[in-house]
Amino acid sequence: MALSEQINTDFIAAYKDKDEAKSSVLRMLKSSIKNEEIAQKTSLSDDDVIKIIQREIKQRNDSIAEYDKGGRPDLSEKEKAEIDILNKYLPTQLSDDEIEAIVRKVAENESDFGKIMGAVMPQVAGKADGNRVSAVVRKVLK
Repeated sequence: MALSEQINTDFIAAYKDKDEAKSSVLRMLKSSIKNEEIAQKTSLSDDDVIKIIQREIKQRNDSIAEYDKGGRPDLSEKEKAEIDILNKYLPTQLSDDEIEAIVRKVAENESDFGKIMGAVMPQVAGKADGNRVSAVVRKVLK
């Protein structure tokens, strides 16, 4: 089953179960996917859907930082709960050790940060956040 189909199925189940939090997040995600399909004028692959999910998670992380600065822990907790729901649709994330192994393999032939990032990111697409990869590359280059 395609990822977008799974999201739709889970949305229907959450709606029927009257799970407001989950149905709200999945409704928003379905909307983002549909908007992207309209913009690209084609149906999206699972990789494209994963990128949309990662973008939504990043937006929520930014909101969490702002809510924490503004002294609104209630809204921050809501965003964290939404991230937990979205994370269920991402592939299993790589550990820092697994990322480091990939980075070291690429760094054997290259010492430029940008070129290493350019070579590593396609290998870990959807399985690791760019900020984590960047931190590991900086650590390996030291």
